[in-house]
Amino acid sequence: MLYTEQNVRDNIRNRDGKRVFFLGKNDQLTSGARDFLRRERIEIRPAETAKIEVYRLPDGSTLTEKPEHMTHLYGDVLVRKTHPRIAFRGKVDLLEAEMMLCQLNVPEFRKELGETLTLARMLIRCDVMNEPLPENKLCGLTEAEIRKQSHFPQEYFGQPHFMPEYTDGPEILYLNRCRCAARSAELAACHAFIDADGVPLRPDILRAMNRISSLLYILMIRYKSTRR
Repeated sequence: MLYTEQNVRDNIRNRDGKRVFFLGKNDQLTSGARDFLRRERIEIRPAETAKIEVYRLPDGSTLTEKPEHMTHLYGDVLVRKTHPRIAFRGKVDLLEAEMMLCQLNVPEFRKELGETLTLARMLIRCDVMNEPLPENKLCGLTEAEIRKQSHFPQEYFGQPHFMPEYTDGPEILYLNRCRCAARSAELAACHAFIDADGVPLRPDILRAMNRISSLLYILMIRYKSTRR
């Protein structure tokens, strides 16, 4: 297989707290992919060394086989599939599916939905790799701008807040279902990344989830404002 830079980004793994890429004996890298690995200082390892021989558990114990009821939290660390961070990843997985359906059914916003989908996928990567989420605008908007537009839609789009009805048409219903999935994922993030004392463990992920759900609401408002 010939790995492009995007293929490489999608297959970065975490071993002993380091980012690594496993390359098969007959696989090759494009020049862009190789430059990316070199620039990010990501070690290339033989694919045959990818298999984990010993798994670690959060309590410090180890296993030599991966039980069916457990999965990877990151690297060689296993947790139960009911772990809050795993539940959060499942919710984001569902959100991604809804975003792609929206791209198919609301072509007017394919670009905006594509950017939001990219951010959702970046959230999972940053959780799995224990990396900070890069600070970027979403659809050209800062966090503050998204907040203002979602709170005061009449001022920005001439469209007040509204409760969707079936008469609004399939496009708004698809967007609303996507927004609901985002809210559900946001709640899962709160369970996963706020400790028993109410202290946020990953404020970057929590803020990003809020931005995603608010942005999807803005898209609903924008679409509604053009169909009056």
